[in-house]
Amino acid sequence: MRPALKSGLLPVWRDRDTLQVGIDPRRAVALTGMGQAGYIIGLLDGSRDRSQVVAAAAEHGIPAQTADRVIALLAAGGALDDFPASTLRAIPRHERARLAPELAAASLASGDGDGGARALARRHAARVRIYGAGRIGPAIASILTTSGVGLVTGTDHDTQRHDTQRHDTQRHDTQRHDAQREDAQREDARCQDAQCRCAGDADAARTPQAAASRAVTVPPDLAIVIGHQAPELQLSLMKDRIPHLAASASEAIGVVGPLVLPGRTACLRCLDYTRADNDPAWPLILAQLARRQPDPAACDAALVAAVAAQASGQALAFIDKASLTDAATNGTLELVLPAWQWRRRTWRPHEGCTCGSSTVR
Repeated sequence: MRPALKSGLLPVWRDRDTLQVGIDPRRAVALTGMGQAGYIIGLLDGSRDRSQVVAAAAEHGIPAQTADRVIALLAAGGALDDFPASTLRAIPRHERARLAPELAAASLASGDGDGGARALARRHAARVRIYGAGRIGPAIASILTTSGVGLVTGTDHDTQRHDTQRHDTQRHDTQRHDAQREDAQREDARCQDAQCRCAGDADAARTPQAAASRAVTVPPDLAIVIGHQAPELQLSLMKDRIPHLAASASEAIGVVGPLVLPGRTACLRCLDYTRADNDPAWPLILAQLARRQPDPAACDAALVAAVAAQASGQALAFIDKASLTDAATNGTLELVLPAWQWRRRTWRPHEGCTCGSSTVR
């Protein structure tokens, strides 16, 4: 293990004897009596293990007991990462540099002392599928990819258009996937002939051919549903027990959520049942939404960015923790322009829904 100051925290001196690591009081930790031991801070860069840090400090006249005490205090204050050397070796240097801001933020936000290694491993292994057209989906995909999510795929057809258009585009989408599968199979055959172990190569797994193959054959760990989609999609996600997050923006209102864990939390149909309880006309309105949408949608660039950021944040929270997130489960996060503040609305599992979440205690 190689101790290092959390890379997102800047060490500054409060006076000649007091070192503060971090600027904001909500993150910072201050150590007094550091005048004679300040040299140790420069050794905590992750390049040395603990014994090497202590030995290097001793060469500058700092007792081993003092060095151990400084390391222990920094660790107790949450200002130190103990980054596994094996993880450093497993991540290519250029990848570490690209993901450095993501690692720093994940380490601080989670309070973990592994430099974000656990969060990064989960993101690299995660598969996310985005359903729906428009500007929000690509924005979410860009954020998730930049954040280190291993595979992000999306539908190219607009499921909100008329049935004829939808079927034509779905047929094109299927043909495209078939062609990509064939390309992937030919690529695999070439690799086998060359005795290349592509299946275990992380770089090969991120090629377009391999990504297309995985997208078709492997269900996603999380689906993101943009706008109003066909009921068949909701039923399919529930049947396959795929966690899914809803996101939409129209009428100058952005909505993120709920995050649905099939059978455990309120699903999208639960929300429709609740809306129908409050508004008897909702089923008729919902039927019309399956055929018609506002064109253009009242969703400006700032709202697109806000919804994409919020949805990506909720998706990453789910991936990083592999568990429920308080904000989006059984609730929606809503931003109504021109307001600047997101507000949460609670949605309970509906007893009339067949998803079974209302029986969970």
